[in-house]
Amino acid sequence: MIPYGKHHIDEDDIAAVVEVLRGDWLTTGPTVTDFENGVAKYIGVTNAVAVSSGTAALHAAMFALEIKPGDEVIVSPITFAASANCVVYMGATPVFADVEPDTLLIDPKSVAEKITNKTRAIIAVDYAGQTCDYKALKAICEEFNLKLVGDCCHALGAKDEHGQQAGSIADISVLSFHPVKHITTGEGGMALTNNHELAKKMRTFRNHGIDVDASTRSQKCTWVYEMQELGYNYRITDIQCALGISQLKKLDNFLQIRRQLAAKYRFLFLNHYEIKPLKIKKGVEHAFHLYTVKVPANKRKAAFEEMRSQGFGVNVHYIPVHYHPYYKKHFNTGAGLCPVAEAAYEELLTLPLHPGMTERQIDSSAKTLDTILKNCK
Repeated sequence: MIPYGKHHIDEDDIAAVVEVLRGDWLTTGPTVTDFENGVAKYIGVTNAVAVSSGTAALHAAMFALEIKPGDEVIVSPITFAASANCVVYMGATPVFADVEPDTLLIDPKSVAEKITNKTRAIIAVDYAGQTCDYKALKAICEEFNLKLVGDCCHALGAKDEHGQQAGSIADISVLSFHPVKHITTGEGGMALTNNHELAKKMRTFRNHGIDVDASTRSQKCTWVYEMQELGYNYRITDIQCALGISQLKKLDNFLQIRRQLAAKYRFLFLNHYEIKPLKIKKGVEHAFHLYTVKVPANKRKAAFEEMRSQGFGVNVHYIPVHYHPYYKKHFNTGAGLCPVAEAAYEELLTLPLHPGMTERQIDSSAKTLDTILKNCK
């Protein structure tokens, strides 16, 4: 089976992890700081806070922005549930804005329509690896005094049409280092910001709400610490961050491969009457975490099943968050809330794309899908 996404680990990565295993720190040590500094430098921000997952990074962002019960935060429906769950963790209400039909990025016009006097923030998802319209979203935030969070978990290495790195644009941006992402720490995530106070709050939050970590106490030769807030154990290990540092060195190469493979898919599907790749906005540098196409809704299920039976690990990204039973039960969501997203969901199919693939495999994946669709009644 060729999966839709997969990590790529080499001997340098293994050696980096082994070096930490033989050292003095396994967690909350200097390698965490080194990884944070490396990613911050790559993205071009002043603060990076490494945590245990992308979900933890989103939760930390909501905490730092002081989202509370009674507040509303506008989110996209075409994303993994964590993008909305982090709002619920704070006792607030996620409000789903619709997406653009050709990119599946959150639609600023729909966002503006969903704002109320309870709205406190917007979470924009860089779906599949393409940056949202942050210029329009920031204008909305300025008009209504809102905070902007960039869920850039799909977009490490992407740039918008102005050359700005994904992760450097919003008040807080978050990354994921899950194995299917651009680089991996196994599980892991990071929050990025140029605001030192927000970074300080997130560092405390990831460490039970405690104001100093073990490494800092060791350096200062003190046992004293104080729990300032109710936080969580969202720490990441030095073991994971050693892998992250090694992977970061390969990021540009991984991105180059992803872009080459995506270009191959796009060429093969050029003017195809049933397979429609998502639009790439002019001037952006896409990171291609996912390669998602639209196929006829009445053929999608058969295409999914037959592709998998032939060894291609296709997937669907995503079931709209407001379709999930939890949101229906607790927030009275359902069909009709985001019609563009709902219509797109019926047609979505994610094809395999990761740095371990070859152009021959891309060619085979594309031709197999083409044949299946032609044979579907």
